[in-house]
This record gives sequence, C-alpha cells and structure tokens, in this order.
Amino acid sequence: MHHLLDKNIKSNFVDIGTGLRVHYLECNYTNKKDAPVALLLHGFPEISFSWRKILPLLSKEGFRVIAIDQRGYGKTIGGSKKYEDDIREYNLINLVSDLVSFLKEMNFNNVDLLVGHDAGSIVAGAATLIRPDLFKSLVMMSAPYAGTPNINTSLTYEDPIHEDLEKLDPPRKHYQWYYSTIEANKDMHLEKKELHKFLRAYYHMKSADWKKNVPYKLNSWNAENLAKMPEYYIMHLNEDMVQSVMPHYPQSNCYENWLNDQELEVYTNSFLKKSFQPALNWYRCMTSNDLNSDLRIFSGKKIEVPSCFIAGEKDWGIYQKPGALDIMENNLCLQYKGRHLIQNAGHWVQQENHVDVANTLIDFFKNNNSL
Repeated sequence: MHHLLDKNIKSNFVDIGTGLRVHYLECNYTNKKDAPVALLLHGFPEISFSWRKILPLLSKEGFRVIAIDQRGYGKTIGGSKKYEDDIREYNLINLVSDLVSFLKEMNFNNVDLLVGHDAGSIVAGAATLIRPDLFKSLVMMSAPYAGTPNINTSLTYEDPIHEDLEKLDPPRKHYQWYYSTIEANKDMHLEKKELHKFLRAYYHMKSADWKKNVPYKLNSWNAENLAKMPEYYIMHLNEDMVQSVMPHYPQSNCYENWLNDQELEVYTNSFLKKSFQPALNWYRCMTSNDLNSDLRIFSGKKIEVPSCFIAGEKDWGIYQKPGALDIMENNLCLQYKGRHLIQNAGHWVQQENHVDVANTLIDFFKNNNSL
C-alpha cells in the first residue's frame, strides 16, 4: 500500500480507551504540532486509504490531516467479528466514543475540521451534534445526516416498507436490511480473484462512470419511490449484492483515472483478510431502534458548528433516504453553509474528483476559520 501513497503520508497505530488499536494515515507537510487538525472518516466498503488523494492536498494548505480505519475496518485491531457476537459496540454512540478516545490519546484538544463520507458522514454528524466543543466544523459527504432518533420512537417498531417492497412487481428489498442479515457476509466474502471483480463492479456501479446514475429527489419514503433507485440500493428480492452488481461489471478501463487495479487490490486484500462482517455490523445497528436507543437522550438537539454537504452530482446517496436532506439543511444544521455537488463524480467523490473536493473543503474552512 505504501508505494501508492504520497511520500509524506505516514501509517501509524494508537491504542485507545474503547478497546481498539486504531490504524491511521497522517500527513503533515508543515510539521507544526499546532497546525489545525482535519480528521477524515471513511464509509462502506472503504478504509482510510480512500482519502489518499485528499490527505496531501489538505496538508499542503496547512492542515495536520488524519484518516482513520474505523471500528471493524482495515488495519484497526479490535471489535467483534462474528455475526453471533454482541454488536452493541458498533452502535453510533460507541463509534462517536471511539473518536473522542482517539483525540485524547493523540493529545488533540479538538478537531478543527471533521469530514465524513458515506456511513462516516453519519458518525461525523452525530459526533459534532453531541460534542461541539471537540469538533469545531463539519463536512458531511454523500449521505445526509438527519439527526438523532425521536425520544418517543418505539424500540420495537417495524417499518412496513419491507412488506411493501416485497409486494412490488418484481419484488424488491432494501440494501441496508440485506446487509443486516447473516447471509450478506457469506455472499460477498469471496475468493480473492472473485472478490476483486465484485469490488470493481460495486465501485463502478456507484460511480459517475456508470451512465445510469442520474439521481433526483424522491418525494417520500414509500416502496414505489424507493424502487426508482438502482439495484445496489433497492435490490431484487431473490438476489444478493454480488448478483446485483456483477451484470454491470465495466467493459472498459474508464476507472483507471481514479481507482486502478493496484489501488483496488488494497481494498480486496483488506476485506479478504477481515471479511465484511465487522463492517456490516454497522448496518445491523443502524437499522435497529433498540441498538441506537442511547441516542434518544439527544433528541431535538441541533448541530451548532459551521457545516456543509458535499456529494458527486451523479450520486444517488444524496436522495436515498427521502426527507433526510431537507431535515439536515433546513432544520438540523444551525450554521449550514450550503450544498456542493461535484461534477464528474458519483458516490466515491473524494476519489473520483479529489481536486474539486479538496478545494471545496479548503474554501469551506477558510470562509469559517483561518489557516
């Protein structure tokens, strides 16, 4: 992996109080310990390596930039690995606790810029909402964060959307609930060659290179609306994720400019070694009212720090949960600085168009702080 990184990116580990040995990548061109800290959080199925192109660009602008492998991912050690294990450690408040503990062990008083992509956007949003004293500004990417659960949410509530999706012709299912099943890891944890192909197809299908990604706002959370999204979000009922994406395996090397085969192999080796199950435990918590019940104490709380949203213009992730974007922009974020859609990019925006993403991050920070 190291030969694919900028020479100023260093790989390190730190033991934190929540029981993890966290792996992180760090870039600090200034070598100043008092440089503003930018902390970058990846999503699924990704690792800290996903920020390899962003790290040096931010660092050259004066940041001390760190990207971590979050609980269950990459080279970070610790966390339950089996489906049968108690997975409460993967709930959102514990993922935020991981960040707070990481800051303490790194001797950071605070993080000046917290950036989260995909599922990392949800962690970043929750962290900033709960601890605005530690996280001073926020950028959410590709997945809008709609805040904490309502204090009166039933812990046993079952969303009828799943029955409604199954009644469609053809019958469908939601990918997050599929990822919460015991079959999901078995389906995706393939032999190396096949895993490499699957990840290529998966990354391709959610990128701007797949020409059928033409996202638009959905009016409401109902089966008919959700079924308008591609099969990687609303799957056919009798297909697994491998079967959903492999028919769309790229027939050209359109991806070479943002994820070549050497770079893809870093992801292949990571998930081959660890399997997908620890990362999938995130989804099992996210789809459970009970496992995230600790967050209800923050019901109604707002994000107080300057914030913005970045996504690729070809990313369905912006609209995958109808209503979430509106809540984030118009209710949740008290100092919301706008939405930035990046051209020539889909869901993997920080890899597909890293220059525009880095410039947007830098401009956001400069307009709300000082470098």
